[in-house]
Amino acid sequence: MKINTALILCAGYGKRLNPLTLDKPKPLLKLNKITLLENTIKLIKNLGIKKIKLNTFYLKDQIKYYLENHQFNIDIEIIEDGNEILDTGGGILNMMNTSNEENFLIFNPDTHWSDDYLSSIENMEKYYFLKKIENILMVVNKKSSFDQTLKGDFNLSDYKLKKNNQRDFIYTGCQIISKNLFRKIEINNFSITTIWDDLIKKNQLFGYEDKNKFFHLTNFEIYQSLLKNK
Repeated sequence: MKINTALILCAGYGKRLNPLTLDKPKPLLKLNKITLLENTIKLIKNLGIKKIKLNTFYLKDQIKYYLENHQFNIDIEIIEDGNEILDTGGGILNMMNTSNEENFLIFNPDTHWSDDYLSSIENMEKYYFLKKIENILMVVNKKSSFDQTLKGDFNLSDYKLKKNNQRDFIYTGCQIISKNLFRKIEINNFSITTIWDDLIKKNQLFGYEDKNKFFHLTNFEIYQSLLKNK
């Protein structure tokens, strides 16, 4: 089995990157003269995925214009959050509901994605289908983070994620998730962490460790440092 559709979360305000994001959506910020969104799309294409859905809300016309004026040679569909922003969980559910697929690869574009992640994502996908699970998050050890101020989100043991005292692993912004986990939820403003926390209680939140150096646009200061180092 293989995942055919990827979702990209592009609706957020990006407030921690103000003043840059006062007039530009975060996915259109650049590193190495390439937008974060283009980096994400290129990785998805190189994974062999055929369809991309991305959600918009804040400065949505800029993202629409950007996509209309770039030929990425992959089917990209914009799904608007609507009259109010839906947060990560609501945005994901809203996009899922426009698809007949059951399993989705999801990206936050504020990580600097590259082909270095290809093997990890492919291995994560194999594990997902082999074990017949409904979620798996790509994480990195916080020692691998360019931003050393980032605190860990989880601890990882035997592919299971917890939130105990020792949280050495950071969520990278890439996950595979099943629509089945959202069956009883209506579209509204909620965080994907709501789903994760329920799964942790059941010992069913899965994780896969990536070994790459982790570059994430946490805030304005980190972005400025990345511009000097990338």
